[in-house]
Amino acid sequence: MSLHISKITTACNLKNVSAVLKTCKNGFANEASFEVKPFKLHKLESGPETTVTLSRDDALKYYTQLQTIRRIEAAAGNLYKEKIIRGFCHLYSGQEAVAIGIKAVLEPIDKVITAYRCHGWTYLMGAPIKSVLCELTGRKGGCARGKGGSMHMYAPNFFGGNGIVGAQVPLGAGLAFSLKYREQSGIAIALYGDGAANQGQVFEVYNMAKLWNLPCVFICENNGYGMGTSAERAAASVDYYSRGDYIPGIWVDGMDVLAVKSALKFTRDYCTSGKGPLVLEAATYRYSGHSMSDPGTSYRTRDEIQEVRQTRDPITSFREKIINAELVSQDELKKIDVDVKKEVDEAVKVAKADVEIGLEELAGDIYAAPLETEIRGTTPFNPLTHIKVGQPANL
Repeated sequence: MSLHISKITTACNLKNVSAVLKTCKNGFANEASFEVKPFKLHKLESGPETTVTLSRDDALKYYTQLQTIRRIEAAAGNLYKEKIIRGFCHLYSGQEAVAIGIKAVLEPIDKVITAYRCHGWTYLMGAPIKSVLCELTGRKGGCARGKGGSMHMYAPNFFGGNGIVGAQVPLGAGLAFSLKYREQSGIAIALYGDGAANQGQVFEVYNMAKLWNLPCVFICENNGYGMGTSAERAAASVDYYSRGDYIPGIWVDGMDVLAVKSALKFTRDYCTSGKGPLVLEAATYRYSGHSMSDPGTSYRTRDEIQEVRQTRDPITSFREKIINAELVSQDELKKIDVDVKKEVDEAVKVAKADVEIGLEELAGDIYAAPLETEIRGTTPFNPLTHIKVGQPANL
């Protein structure tokens, strides 16, 4: 299962190198190029660039995002164990490079929807860390005022995690349809896992999206395991990038931020040119169980998890790349680590101290522009009064 880790060279102190450096500032390279693992293609004559250029500023930005999502998920796991987070809780630890590589390419008009492993995405799409953790704990300061919890979180142009397996995929096609209908040059990202990839609705949506040539990117985050079983035991074909049949597909190393970024750049250009949808498979790995109730070790070994952590971890490998390329220093990254930990720890304190909303908000913000003020309750005889609390993030 081990993936290729690219070799990196710089032109700051080496001759005849593959990296391209434009300037050196304060002893650091301003820009460097890296070779990523080759992509696998389905019904495409050419694919994404395997040489990816990275600026020093972006290196620091992506590293900060990687560490922040990892810290958020660690905090969420602890809060769940303390029984402060209730219900379901699905962690994204190990898969951070997929979201960050995608977000690096997105334009303000682009839209994203994913499954219930959505905490990191909510942060990336603009929700403050404390807003994410308050939502996880069901508190007033959450991005959905505590109503959504772990499985239903929202941010601008982020249409949340969806609690129904695979249901976000047709919704993603709907978002793409809205962009095409309004003649807007954006794309819609619909993310789903290898387990959800076997849902019938996924294949139905492939057909509709290609029939109408919707600017939709279907991204299967293949972390190797569904809910308690391996992908090989659940699917006759695990080449998820080719499952669109008549829809072109790309396989990408989902543990490499730069590989995902390159794949999304190609994909966005393809979809906005009117050629229709693409299927992307990001090979990644989750360190935790499927959810907090799953120890994650009954269907895989602890040695396997440890091997991935040591050889393919998206944070460790990215750290090595940017240090070896002399884009950043170890001290800079250590400071980021300290600052991120401090920010997340402060957000945890806020989430623990925040209050829950009152029952009067049960009928709050059900409609953006309600025609009637009364909302039916559990019976027609006990109506609720609709109240407007705040403008929904996605409107």
